[in-house]
Amino acid sequence: MPSRRQLIQMTPQEIDAYLGASQERLIIVSNGKNGFPHPMPMNFYMDEGKNLWTTTFRKSQKVKNLERDPRVALLVESGKDYAELKAVIIYAQVEIIDDKDVVLDTLIKIASKFFPREQRQLDAVRAEVQSTAEKRVALKCTPLSYVSWDHTKLEGHY
Repeated sequence: MPSRRQLIQMTPQEIDAYLGASQERLIIVSNGKNGFPHPMPMNFYMDEGKNLWTTTFRKSQKVKNLERDPRVALLVESGKDYAELKAVIIYAQVEIIDDKDVVLDTLIKIASKFFPREQRQLDAVRAEVQSTAEKRVALKCTPLSYVSWDHTKLEGHY
């Protein structure tokens, strides 16, 4: 008989579906210089290669932490009641990308994730985020491993 852990673990396809379309925010946990974890909520999108992308200000504490140690834990979770809880922890390596076009592209993909837009609307979004992109970097998080759970698989039986 499978363990409870095995029963609630998501398949790779379920993880992809969960991260790809239904979730917009993650908690990125970098390693602070004082040894304490530094968790921050960030909007994100997942590309075709399963990398998770976000942006942040170039001078942020996250960037300073990532320059020292590019390893992160990412948490994406949902559900209010215990029986609804779903989550994926992604252990990842981060690449800091200081390229305005990549930052703009990332900002637009994040902004468009839940609001599909026509090209003319995307051009308007690009114009809106142009000024903030100059001060930002993109963070490309490449997954190394996953831990997941989906309590809905228990169908209310604990």
